Amino acid sequence: MRIAQIAPLIERVPPKKYGGTERVVYELTEGLVKKGHDVTLFASGDSLTSAKLAFVYPRSLREAKIPDLYGANVLSLLHFGTAYSRQDEFDIIHDHTGILSLPTAQIAHTPVLLTNHGPFLPEIHTIYKSLRAPYITSISRSQVKGLTEINWIGTVYNGLSMEHYPFSETDDGYLLFVGRLSMEKGPHLAIQVARQLDLPLILAAKLESMDMPYFKQYIEPYLSDTVRWIGEVTEEERNTLMSKALCFIHAVTWEEPFGLTLIEAMACGCPVVAFKRGSIPEIVLHKKTGFVVSTLKEMIEAVLNIREISRTACREHAIRNFSAERMVNNYERVYRRIIRLNRLTPKKTNIL
Repeated sequence: MRIAQIAPLIERVPPKKYGGTERVVYELTEGLVKKGHDVTLFASGDSLTSAKLAFVYPRSLREAKIPDLYGANVLSLLHFGTAYSRQDEFDIIHDHTGILSLPTAQIAHTPVLLTNHGPFLPEIHTIYKSLRAPYITSISRSQVKGLTEINWIGTVYNGLSMEHYPFSETDDGYLLFVGRLSMEKGPHLAIQVARQLDLPLILAAKLESMDMPYFKQYIEPYLSDTVRWIGEVTEEERNTLMSKALCFIHAVTWEEPFGLTLIEAMACGCPVVAFKRGSIPEIVLHKKTGFVVSTLKEMIEAVLNIREISRTACREHAIRNFSAERMVNNYERVYRRIIRLNRLTPKKTNIL
């Protein structure tokens, strides 16, 4: 198949540090090339890929310090506009840029698959109900729970190449938080757990300017020799931290569509303690690869019992269910189905 992958311009593909969507796009692109497909990746010019690389700007928007990273900045509009202007070169377009490109995808004559990597907020649901020509895949079942009248064709879980992640049967006794220092990610709750249990906590997380007020009020006053913020880390550094952590604290306060750090932690043998929000019950097996809890009290109790969890079982679950290979195979099946449906009828028939 001739496949276009349209990545966001915000981070390089793959990202140097933080950037979940770009990491997934990288794994998918490389896997499709290995399977013999003719893939063109539309991404920033500093991206690394074995596919054909097409770009409108030589660096990621973050590195170039472009304002309005996540909005309708000129470079992002030019980016996906250029990709769709080449639609006749492809059998299918897989677009990961969100609702910004949805109006363009709506009038494309080449079949389009859109993967929304964020939540379907009410206003987003509205536009997907109105512009229903592109097909939609979700990254978890919970992401589309309760949605109606969207052109949903299935769920494909994110996957990563985790076979070579470091694994340890033993731990060094510290709690670990990885992600972004923001209210919805819940690092302040991870701090409460650590202080209540008198356990060391490492916060390996980025801090964006928009989250500075939150940081000043909820995080900075509690930093100490035992509650340490080490900033944003590389993938190698993060994986090493995960492999030796007592457990991974994922205290999100929002309905998270998918948590990549969850599958990475488990692949390193690190059990997860997470709130029952969004996709988390689909990813973490309660009492087998960690604990899925509802309250802070339950989270504290779970940490006390964390050594009941087999670190080997964590790794086996992650690699068996969330590998890059499995994700690539599932998307490949979706592509073939869409192409077949598009040949049968120009009308989209898979309305959720």
